[in-house]
Amino acid sequence: MSDPDPCALPDKRLLIVEDDPGLLASLAGSFTRRGYQVRTAMSTKAGLVAAPRFAPTHALVDLKLPGASGLDCVAGLAALANPPRIVVLTGFAAITTAVEAIKLGASHYLAKPATPTEIEAAFAHQAGSTELPIEAARTPLKMMEWEQINAMLAETDYNISETARRLGMHRRTLARKLAREKAKPGPTEA
Repeated sequence: MSDPDPCALPDKRLLIVEDDPGLLASLAGSFTRRGYQVRTAMSTKAGLVAAPRFAPTHALVDLKLPGASGLDCVAGLAALANPPRIVVLTGFAAITTAVEAIKLGASHYLAKPATPTEIEAAFAHQAGSTELPIEAARTPLKMMEWEQINAMLAETDYNISETARRLGMHRRTLARKLAREKAKPGPTEA
């Protein structure tokens, strides 16, 4: 296989704004291998500070971020002199936030988990296009449960008893779930 012509490759600069460090590292590695220059941020504020200097051509923004929401990040990125192609990636998919993200300047909205191939296809999506097939969400029940638990933990400042109460489960049940999840081996670095 011959090397691609560097003149034929567009300059691809990707800003990833995601607060999950494991997912952030995985996405950064995947897109670096796909030929993107990658910058990462773990909050809306950090993403909007990095964007003007980095001048991303593409941005992948998590909806639920600490501090200002991912929708604020989308609006800020869309307001740049040369706005990037923005894809919102979230584990909390809802029609209202999808519509709002598109109104604010996102080109597409994907539910987690999404593969790098799906994300690249979303970057190519034109807002208002009807050419993409409608697919059912593929988020496994266990992942949705874990994301809900993590969101509630963050909301309660990691208070196990209060998190369990808000989720309608016994504190010991939540503690067992957390212990099981912590005992699982993490993803390998690529």
